[in-house]
Amino acid sequence: MTSARSHKDSGPLRRTGRTIGHALHTPFTGTAKGIRKATHAHGAGESGLGKLIELHAVNGAGDVMITIALASTVFFSVPTDEARGRVALYLAVTMAPFTLLAPVIGPLLDHLPHGRRAAMAGAMLARAVLALTMAGAVATGGLELYPAALGVLVCSKAYGVVRSAVVPRLLPPRFSLVKANSRVTLAGLLATGIAAPIGAGLHTIGSAWPLYGACVIFIGGTVLAFTLPRKVDSSKGERKAQLVPPYGVTAPRPEPKRNGKAKGREKNGEKRPGLRSVGPSVLKGLQANTAHRALSGFLIFFLAFLLREQPLAGQSAAVSLGIVGVAAGAGNALGTAVGAWLRARGPEVIVASVLALALGVAVLAALFFSTVMVAALSATAGFTQALSKLSLDAMIQRDVPEEVRTSAFARSETVLQMAWVIGGGIGIALPLNGVLGMSVASGILTLGAATSVRGLLSAARRGSPHPRVA
Repeated sequence: MTSARSHKDSGPLRRTGRTIGHALHTPFTGTAKGIRKATHAHGAGESGLGKLIELHAVNGAGDVMITIALASTVFFSVPTDEARGRVALYLAVTMAPFTLLAPVIGPLLDHLPHGRRAAMAGAMLARAVLALTMAGAVATGGLELYPAALGVLVCSKAYGVVRSAVVPRLLPPRFSLVKANSRVTLAGLLATGIAAPIGAGLHTIGSAWPLYGACVIFIGGTVLAFTLPRKVDSSKGERKAQLVPPYGVTAPRPEPKRNGKAKGREKNGEKRPGLRSVGPSVLKGLQANTAHRALSGFLIFFLAFLLREQPLAGQSAAVSLGIVGVAAGAGNALGTAVGAWLRARGPEVIVASVLALALGVAVLAALFFSTVMVAALSATAGFTQALSKLSLDAMIQRDVPEEVRTSAFARSETVLQMAWVIGGGIGIALPLNGVLGMSVASGILTLGAATSVRGLLSAARRGSPHPRVA
C-alpha cells in the first residue's frame, strides 16, 4: 500500500523533472537544429558543403580565441612603445619565416590529393596541441611563445589552402562557387563574432583560458574534418596549375622541340598544365586582390598602434579599436552577403569597381582625416576585400578548367597571405601619423589599380575564353 502511494507520488515529480529538463534542453537542441538547417539548405547537406561550412565555423572560432590570447600578451599588456617592439618581434619571428614557408604550402599540399580530410584534421589537431603549448608561455610573453605562434599561423593557412581546394568538390547542383564560398566565409565570420566575446570572458578568468578554449574547439574540428564526404580526397581529373600569364599578355610561347629534346614548358611530348589559355582575368583579379589583402594587413597593424596612442575624438583607446574592428567586420559581412547575391555577374567589373571604391575612400581619409573617415575606410576595406575575393573565386570557377582549379586556389591563397604579411610589415614600420598612414593606404591601392584595372576591364569587354588546359 505504501509502495503504491509512493509510486503514485513520484509520477508528478518525474513528469515535472522531464518538463524542466526539456525546457533546459530545447534552446540548445533548437539552436543546433536551426544551424544545421541553415548550413545544409539548398542541397548543401547532400553534397557535403554543409559539413565544410560547419568545419570552417569551428576554425574561425578557434582562431579568434588564439588571437585574443596573443593580442592580450603581445599588444595590450605593455606600453605602446614596448608593444611596437613586441609586435615587430612577433612579425620577425613568425611572419618572416612564413613568407618563406608560404610558397611551399601549395605545392606540398598538391602532393596530398588523397589526404585532404587528414590534412585539415591534422591542421586542427596541431593547433590544439600548440594552443596548450602557448598556454604555458602566454602569461610571461617568453620567446617560446613565438615559435608556437608561427606553427599556429602555418597550420591555419594550410587549412585555408586545403579548404579552398575542397570547395569545388562539394558544390551542390546549380550552386555557383562564389555562392558556396560566400556561405563558408559568412559562417566563419559569424562564428568569430560569437566566439570573440566568449574568448574575452575567458581572458578575465586567466590569460591562458582562451587558449584552453581554442584547444577544445580544435579537437572538435579534428573530429569534424573526418565527417566530410570521401570525394573530398578524390583527385580524379585534377592536375597542378601554375599562375603564369596567358599567351599574348606577357609570356612568350614555349620554343618548339629541337633534336628530340623538349624546350620551354614541354617535356616528353607533353605540355605541363598551366593557366595560359584562360585569359588574363584570373591573374589581373589576383593582382587586385593582392592590393586589398596588403591594405588589410596594413590597416590592422597601423590603426592598432595609432588608435592606442591617438584615440578617436572623445573615445578611449579600447572603444576606438572596437569601433574600427566592428566597422571592418560589418563591411566584411556585407561584402560576403552582396557577393552571394551578385553570384558571378561581371566579376571583372566588380573587382575593378570595388578597387576604385576603396581607393576613393582612402584618398578622402588622407585628405579629411577624422573619426568618421577612419571608420568609413575600415568598413570599406572589409566590404571591398570580401567582394573582390568572392569575384576572384568566380573567375577561377569560370575560366580555370576543373582539372587545375584546386591547385589554382592553393597558389592564389598563398600569394594573398604573403601580401597581407607585407602590408602588416609596412604598418608596423610607419610613424604614427594618421594622414601619412592614409596616404600610404592610398598608395597601396593605387599600385594595385595601376597593375590590374585596365586588364580587368579589357578582359570584361573581350569576354571569357573557352577554358582548356594549356
